[in-house]
Amino acid sequence: MPALAADIPPPDTVVTSQNVSHVRNIPKPAPIAGTINTDIAFQGDYAYVGNYGGFSIYDVSDPKQAKPVSSVVCPGSQMDVTVYGNLLFTAVDSSRSDDSCNSTALSADHKEAWEGVRIFDVSDKTAPKYIKSVETNCGSHTLTLVPGKGRDKGRNAYVYVSSYNPSANFPDCSPPHDKISIVKVPLQNPTAAAVAATPVVFPDGGNETQPGLLLPTSGCHDITAYPEKDIAAGACMGDGVLFDISDRLNPKVTARTTDPNFAFWHSATFNNDASKVVFTDELGGGGAATCNEATGPTRGADAIYDIVNGQLVKKAYFKIPRYQADSENCVAHNGSLIPVKGKDIMVQAWYMGGVSVWDFTDSANPREIGYFERGPRAAGGGGGVWSAYYYNGYIYAADFHEGFDVLKINDPLTNGANRVHSDRLNVQTQQSYREWGWGHDD
Repeated sequence: MPALAADIPPPDTVVTSQNVSHVRNIPKPAPIAGTINTDIAFQGDYAYVGNYGGFSIYDVSDPKQAKPVSSVVCPGSQMDVTVYGNLLFTAVDSSRSDDSCNSTALSADHKEAWEGVRIFDVSDKTAPKYIKSVETNCGSHTLTLVPGKGRDKGRNAYVYVSSYNPSANFPDCSPPHDKISIVKVPLQNPTAAAVAATPVVFPDGGNETQPGLLLPTSGCHDITAYPEKDIAAGACMGDGVLFDISDRLNPKVTARTTDPNFAFWHSATFNNDASKVVFTDELGGGGAATCNEATGPTRGADAIYDIVNGQLVKKAYFKIPRYQADSENCVAHNGSLIPVKGKDIMVQAWYMGGVSVWDFTDSANPREIGYFERGPRAAGGGGGVWSAYYYNGYIYAADFHEGFDVLKINDPLTNGANRVHSDRLNVQTQQSYREWGWGHDD
């Protein structure tokens, strides 16, 4: 059944729960206003927002006055972003005529076509410099940074590249493609970055025959690493996977699961002590209206898994309880933990379902505690919030069309997080709250 008209906000109207306020909206800067926003990374007083046309850097030192600092026009979707030191890594999964920022689209059936990872020096926030490209098989749909460990720490970083959808017609992306690519980045000489390993995740093939899959498993869509715990979780199209990443160049699969209600394993988030992991299902590939009664609460949703003796034990699903109009693309998408001691609370994007704050401390009984959304677009067509992450007291959301939103939640369940501060947030590279630092009285 379609959502009731009375439940749907008027077109383009912002609505929130009582505990969430809309602090600021910054329209997309002119150079990339015609292409959509995607992922976000944070370091110090700056946010880096990916965009199909390039990326922008925002000064968030005062969230209430957040403002753009610079934009780089460098087309190539999706522009998943990760920042480390003075380096910004961006993912390109659209086949281009070459690796330059002046490239044009070129089908992957051409051997000379390029896709992969671009690396920028962002030491000058007003004028980032493109310093290196690394071509990877099937491109880079997403990427995950994993710092070196032990004697390697501070010397090298590793970028786990997720890609998929091979074809016999693609010279650099032929089946089977059941692997990831790992780019080794010498931090003192980043222009020497190169693919150092291509470990096979599914040596016997992935989940290819389950009814209702968006695509059969061929590689992974996204990987979330927890380097201090030497583990990672892979959302791999038809499969959910846990890895041991103690050997950075040789991740080992330690657990694997499938779910008959999942069409596309999209992303993963550990809780703080890594006793749980939340996987998302991008039913419809992000373009369908699945937040409605007809789709139901167990598809296009999150699945909460407890990690028991190293294996994944499903406990429940979570989906936003607010039905969306049939014109609104809506499905579980990118989110992050809110650092509340002793609680498992996430903020998460749901495309045109907006932003949801939800509590999964009780794995079997998750519940929403706050939200932000806009009504259907008056201009028509899809859109919504691609990524929503918590960073140093505020929630930041990258909207396809509407730009960069700053939100604030004021709730007894989450206010403890206001005392937790970090100098960096790459959501796919988790770090523990204690590493972030608790308030002075802890």
